[in-house]
Amino acid sequence: MKYLFFSWLAVFVGSWVVYVEYSSYSELCRGHECKNSICDKYRKGVIDGSACRSLCEKDTLYLGKCLSAKPNNQVRSDSDPSSTVYSGGWGDLEGVIKCQMEEIPHYNLGAEMEHRKEASSFNKPTKGTSVEKFKEMVLSHLKTKVGEQANLPDLVSLVFSVADYNKDGLISLPEARSTWALLQLNEFLLAIVLQDREHTPRLLGFCGDLYVMEKVPYAPLYGISLPWVVELWIPAGVRRSMDQWFTPSWPRKAKISIGLLELVEDVFHGTFGSFLMCDVSADGFGYNDRHDLKVMDTRHIVPEATFQKAMRERRCDTEEDCLYGADCRTSCDLTKHQCTPEVTQPNLAKACGALKDYLLNGVPADIQEELEKQLYACIALKGSAEQMEMEHSLILNNLKSLLWKKISHTKDS
Repeated sequence: MKYLFFSWLAVFVGSWVVYVEYSSYSELCRGHECKNSICDKYRKGVIDGSACRSLCEKDTLYLGKCLSAKPNNQVRSDSDPSSTVYSGGWGDLEGVIKCQMEEIPHYNLGAEMEHRKEASSFNKPTKGTSVEKFKEMVLSHLKTKVGEQANLPDLVSLVFSVADYNKDGLISLPEARSTWALLQLNEFLLAIVLQDREHTPRLLGFCGDLYVMEKVPYAPLYGISLPWVVELWIPAGVRRSMDQWFTPSWPRKAKISIGLLELVEDVFHGTFGSFLMCDVSADGFGYNDRHDLKVMDTRHIVPEATFQKAMRERRCDTEEDCLYGADCRTSCDLTKHQCTPEVTQPNLAKACGALKDYLLNGVPADIQEELEKQLYACIALKGSAEQMEMEHSLILNNLKSLLWKKISHTKDS
């Protein structure tokens, strides 16, 4: 019993009783079980991947500190963590290792969002499946995920290039099973879609549905972590101000902010479909030594096609029933008690909302008025970006130009 932690804690603050829910550390952080399960399947020839030998034979890939045990990763919301996250090392590289733990429940955005039970059994594709048949499976799956408007043949080729980790021009059955399991995860799919973009950490390797991402040195984007007892007594306005105390110089913040605006461009009507950013909070982003923005958590960057399909199937009585994550909201059609498929606020408006205090704190006086004006115009955007594409593009380009113009002559740019 010494490994079990309490699940509920009642704390008396004045006349209030505050209940705080904790997942037990032993339930959530089982790195040895994760490794044993993956390596057992690897040794049996069920799965294969670029990280398997290092993890299971050479011991040069190790799981370090369990990051999922942090209280801010334990808050129950619309989407629970679908994986247990560890810091780790792979030779000389620092990375973040994500392992799927089947027993941990999580919220699904419709039946198509995460086929975890099917994937974790590694029984697809079946023995005897040809490469062409597997290619058809991947094509059909991606069409469901990202829609028919995406450049699907090129996306399939990218997937196969990742699957063929040893570059022998062949896809073995264990490689195919690992790839199929990983394709059920939004984060892995997005890592492939954005692998040539600078704002996504590099995918370093995988074994089964365990995968390793490049570590982001500085995170979150802004904010300080305080004991929850202290949090109770701090007014929201004061808390927002405190979050901005420990941030880089303003020119560096401007460069990081340009990175978020570029990410919005990358996920909107990109080569491989459109994606919705459903939780644009500081915790989901970080940056590197060059102050390039990096996405920390892409679980809430979801394919628009999948999101719309799920929303069409969701019943509702109020607008709150049509919310996914923190930021993706549609309307409730009360005549049909059904959610509408179109988001009420585009990605850009959400990004500007996240950047407002960050950019206006310490802004040079000569651009303060113009920057404030542009940010509020951006936050006011309504409807999907597709419905107002010209205005969306104009505001995005104006914001980027204003920021670049101000920092282009500085060493921070």
